[in-house]
Amino acid sequence: MDKASVFGIIIGIIGIGVGMVLKGVSPVAIINPAALLIILLGTIASVCIAFPMNTLKKVPTLVKIVFTQDKNNSIKDIITLFTRWAERSRREGILSLESETTELKDSFLSSGLQLVIDGQTPEFIREVMLEKIDAMEERHQKGASIFTQAGTYAPTLGVLGAVIGLIAALSNMNDIEALGHAISAAFIATLLGIFTGYVLWHPFANKLKEKSENEIRIRLIMIEGILSITNGESPQVVKDKLGSYLPSKELEKMYMEEIDETEKTA
Repeated sequence: MDKASVFGIIIGIIGIGVGMVLKGVSPVAIINPAALLIILLGTIASVCIAFPMNTLKKVPTLVKIVFTQDKNNSIKDIITLFTRWAERSRREGILSLESETTELKDSFLSSGLQLVIDGQTPEFIREVMLEKIDAMEERHQKGASIFTQAGTYAPTLGVLGAVIGLIAALSNMNDIEALGHAISAAFIATLLGIFTGYVLWHPFANKLKEKSENEIRIRLIMIEGILSITNGESPQVVKDKLGSYLPSKELEKMYMEEIDETEKTA
């Protein structure tokens, strides 16, 4: 589970609740069926109009991604993997890596390694794998744009809900006390619209973009590793090349761990 997403939503709800109490407003006031109906159904309707059904079918999966911790291999794991492959391919030949393709769970990495085994040129391998990344990035952008648009629509629908509430309130001005309650209730829709737009939907879109960028970064490192194997580079060269993607502190830590392990086995 992505604890940051859960923690952020909880903090947001607490912030709004405590803020309302400090302002002398009961948090119960936010439970307004009419406002919830206008904001939630209005946002859903707007998104349904804006996107085709094939794209909307991915919403449950996208929400799951927001609350799921990334399962991508770390850069350190990738460096270790390609260093091992470089050593094996130089010792036993590239065809010795064929057994690795069936064990890999990452289809992108598996297909790239298969291209190497099939004897494709580095230029062809790079082109094919970059096209796959471009296609993946386009899919991710479409998914994130759903929540971006929802975040744009929700606050405006909040204003619409407030206007509807004010129309109802001003239609009967005989009871001043009731009028005051009706006007305050009208602005609950605005509150819900702004909250869902800027605490939920826009952050959801940003989280999806961030996860997409991380995945693309990992994929680009994989391409460099695969091309290094294709070019027959030594394990040390592969390690140094891919290690450039690590922050200096992590890189230093990785080398220190390797030294410690070497000393233990010596």
